Amino acid sequence: MAIYRFRVTFEDYEDVYREIDVTSKSTFLTLHETIHKSTGYIINVPSSFYVSNDQWKKGTEIALLPTDKKNAAGVLKMEDIRLSKFIEDPHQKFYYIYNFDRPYDFHVELIKILKEEEGKEYPEVFKTVGEVPKSAAAANFPVSTGVDDDDDEDDVPVDDTEYGVDDEDDFDLFDDEEEGESEDGSEQQEKGYEDEY
Repeated sequence: MAIYRFRVTFEDYEDVYREIDVTSKSTFLTLHETIHKSTGYIINVPSSFYVSNDQWKKGTEIALLPTDKKNAAGVLKMEDIRLSKFIEDPHQKFYYIYNFDRPYDFHVELIKILKEEEGKEYPEVFKTVGEVPKSAAAANFPVSTGVDDDDDEDDVPVDDTEYGVDDEDDFDLFDDEEEGESEDGSEQQEKGYEDEY
């Protein structure tokens, strides 16, 4: 039986990776579980592998604990799909999102296809490099530590300023120019600029 060796790298921490050996008949769920036995993260959280190309563009999704919407759309499930079904390239890539609630993104790349070694148990973590971030707060994205984590997105303040200019201030500036021209010509216009700043 063939053994797939995958290199699993944090997208935001390229110096932290794991190399994992799994059998070709293993499911995506086996790969997911083995990855997180090595990271120490909780296994049973919504996550997805995406069949990917060399630019890590996401294609077909293979999900764990999918939403009702994904189920209705007929998403593939990790526990049902063998890895071999989507290995079309000796360097096959999968984009992998772990835990949609507090996501980490990974690049999963097939780096070798080996022969099964007699007496060896699979799956196996072949190589461990670097220390994984200990919590979601360590990743490169904001994580609220306040009590209002469950509030709706509607409560997030919206900044109406675009490119450093507030729309209302912009219109006031034009109003001042028009007033200046209608009253005392250029002198009032200059005064309008002075008042503005």
